[in-house]
Amino acid sequence: METKDLVPDYQLDHIGLHHLRQIHWNNSTPELYEHAIRRYEGQIAHLGPLVVSMGQHTGRAAKDKYVVDEPETTEHIWWGKVNVKYPEDRFHALHHRMAAYLRGKTVFVQDCYVGADENYRQNVRVITEFAWHSLFARNMFIQMPRDRKVIRSFVPDFTVLHCPNFNADPEEDGTRSGTFVALHLSKKLVLIGGTAYAGEIKKSIFTAMNFLLPMQDVLSMHCSANVNKSDSGDVAVFFGLSGTGKTTLSADPNRLLIGDDEHGWSEKGIFNFEGGCYAKVIHLSRSAEPEIYECVRRFGTILENVSMNTTTRRLDLDDASFTENTRASYPLTHLPNIVPSRMSGHPRNIIMLTADAFGVLPPIAKLTEDQAMYHFISGYTAKVAGTEKGIKEPVATFSACFGAPFMVRHPSVYAQLLARKIRENRVNCWLVNTGWTGGPFGVGSRMKIEHTRLLLNAALDGSLDRAPFKPDPTFGFLVPTEIKGIESSLLDPRSTWADQAAYDAKARKLALLFKENFAQFFDQCSDSVRSAGPAVV
Repeated sequence: METKDLVPDYQLDHIGLHHLRQIHWNNSTPELYEHAIRRYEGQIAHLGPLVVSMGQHTGRAAKDKYVVDEPETTEHIWWGKVNVKYPEDRFHALHHRMAAYLRGKTVFVQDCYVGADENYRQNVRVITEFAWHSLFARNMFIQMPRDRKVIRSFVPDFTVLHCPNFNADPEEDGTRSGTFVALHLSKKLVLIGGTAYAGEIKKSIFTAMNFLLPMQDVLSMHCSANVNKSDSGDVAVFFGLSGTGKTTLSADPNRLLIGDDEHGWSEKGIFNFEGGCYAKVIHLSRSAEPEIYECVRRFGTILENVSMNTTTRRLDLDDASFTENTRASYPLTHLPNIVPSRMSGHPRNIIMLTADAFGVLPPIAKLTEDQAMYHFISGYTAKVAGTEKGIKEPVATFSACFGAPFMVRHPSVYAQLLARKIRENRVNCWLVNTGWTGGPFGVGSRMKIEHTRLLLNAALDGSLDRAPFKPDPTFGFLVPTEIKGIESSLLDPRSTWADQAAYDAKARKLALLFKENFAQFFDQCSDSVRSAGPAVV
């Protein structure tokens, strides 16, 4: 297809971009590789992945995210620490200066979709300074068909303008620093500057979807999802924060992956927002995660901040000298076991993952509907010593809906939608601890992945429903007492501790942390959800 056929009729005037040096429209993966290498943006590793470095920003700039406060959307926004108000006049001024900055420069444009279900799909245009960010957008969103008429008639619903080398002026722009991610939801425009971290591109559009879809009675979810190869009605959804195993556990060789990070739940079932995966790869091994391991070493994959021997071009996935947050972006089609349509039916099971570094939660527990709401709103996991400066013992982390930074509406909106869908579809809900047992971090040991998979398989195939259960005295959920292939003592976290009095004290401490965190949501929840949390005496 000729270059002119990749240029839509609806171009860049609508966002004020004029007098650009050159526009690269909808380049293919090989073309973007060539541009990235020619422009010294990255290097090619053994077997073909593109290795890039992002400088000082190796993760999301959560404190530098802003949402424009304007009449059309302001009453629907969950304002506070997560969604920081940004004046509309300053947004327009920042946009004007970004447009001026790009005059005489080359940009890369990628037109794509977000949302596998065409009924809820949004057209997304990503405009970037760097070729590799355009490749990232091509990997992570759903690619348009290479059809002349489709491309030329493309009109964006949302536009992302990404300029890593453009910095805000905090005094003039009212930002915290030179870095910013600013969303104008009614104008459907996202401005990103001062950071090369590619995850900001996809997460800003995820935030936009979290605003739009609840109005259409669709639950937007920060989760992975898969389905049984031989039973299309056996869909599983995995909620979990970073480090809990969301990507690892959903990439099951016996099941088909729908997606690894962002989904919608409509009246028809589950659909993926994205066209690719964005996996953490620090300490990735062929034995533990064979499918993801093979994706990391393929042409078309972008490796962010991964260490590489520049002579042999061999990767060192255990080297965290740049960051612990090393990432791989690759198309979903790199994986062998996927659902090509990225859509499936309603879930039969919902799994809420937590890496409990206090070592007090059981490896698996069954949740009632109200308990599921409580834990969904809480979004608990724990940071361990060494992950951040100053952390010397486990620190509880709560992120509402297992993705608070991207939830632009109040968490109760998503929780109420989830509760109704669980009820209507009679979904089983489980809490799975992939963290520590036998004591807290530094004393106990991490749950073995083979045990977690065995427990998950028992939950997904229905055999766990027939197991005997007993209520946890502190947290109230039901804990199985016998599962084939697992020692019964491992199912009861208290019995795995040498000092059971120490367990009781630690369990009470975590229960109090749950209570303290939930206080902010107390007024928006029903009495039954409020009482579904831990009992603290």
